[in-house]
Amino acid sequence: MATEAPLLANEADHPQEVVATHGDRRIVVMDSARYVDARNHRSDVVVPASYLGVLPARLMVPHRPRAVIAHDGAVGMDGAGIAGLWYLEALGIPAATASAESSELGNGMDQYTCGVISRLNIYAERCGVTEGMPVAEAARLLACNDPAGEIDEGTKIRREVMATSPTGRQLVVTDSIVFAQPGDSRNVLVTAGHTGRSGADFLLEVSPHGFICADGGRAKNDSGIAGLAIVERHGLAGGSFDAWTAPIGDAFKAYEIGKVGACNRLAVARGVEVGMAVSDAAMALLLHED
Repeated sequence: MATEAPLLANEADHPQEVVATHGDRRIVVMDSARYVDARNHRSDVVVPASYLGVLPARLMVPHRPRAVIAHDGAVGMDGAGIAGLWYLEALGIPAATASAESSELGNGMDQYTCGVISRLNIYAERCGVTEGMPVAEAARLLACNDPAGEIDEGTKIRREVMATSPTGRQLVVTDSIVFAQPGDSRNVLVTAGHTGRSGADFLLEVSPHGFICADGGRAKNDSGIAGLAIVERHGLAGGSFDAWTAPIGDAFKAYEIGKVGACNRLAVARGVEVGMAVSDAAMALLLHED
C-alpha cells in the first residue's frame, strides 16, 4: 500500500522556502501540504497554505514534520477545515491553523507574514502558541520549544486552578470529570464532558462542592443534562454549558467563552442562571458556603 500520493511534478514545481532557522530547526513555507516531501525532516516546522483537514494531514505525516501551521479553510461544515489538528495530535505532532480572514488559501508566504492563529491542538498550546498570535511568531515558538509533558499516544490531562475562595476552596478547570482528584470533593469543577447518566455517576464519585459540565447538545429526551436532576437528589449543585457556545471536551474554552444552558435548583439557589457566563457561574458556586 502506498504511504503517500504519487509525485506528479518535480521538486522545482513544488517550491519550498526556508524563512528562518533556529539551530538545526527550520521554518519552511510552501503553498500546499502536498509540497511537504523528502526534503523535509523531523526538525522542520512546515507552514503550508492548505486547509488542515484529515487528508492534508495524512499527506504530511509520512515525513513526520516537527510541527505544522496550515489554513483553517474557514472551518466549514463538520469542522472539516481543521479536523487534521486532532489527527496530528493523536500522532504527537503540534499543529495550528491560520484564520481564513487573515490569510490566503494556497499562498504560503501570505499565510506566514499576514496570518493569525485561529485554532491549535494541545501540543501547539504546550509550545506557547495561542489563538490570535501572528503565524510567524507561532512558527518561531514551535521551532524553539518542545511540547511540555508527554507526547506519546494516550490521555492528555489539562488542569488549572483559576481561583481560590477565602476559605481555600478552589475553582479547577479540567477537560473531564474523570480527571478529578480526591481533594476535589471540596472544590468547584469546570469540566467538558456531558452531564448525562454516566456523567452523573462520575460526579457522584467525586462529589464536588459545585460543577459545570457540558450539555452534549442535550440529545434525545434531554439525556445530555439528565444528570443534573440525578446529582441534585444527592445534594450536588451544578449546571451544564450550552454546546453551541463552547466545544464539548474543551473545558478551558468553556470557561473562557461558554454560557450556561441548564442548571439544577441547588445551583440556582447559589446564584447560577441560564445564560450566565460559565466563569461567572463557577465563581458563584465557589463563593457559596454551606
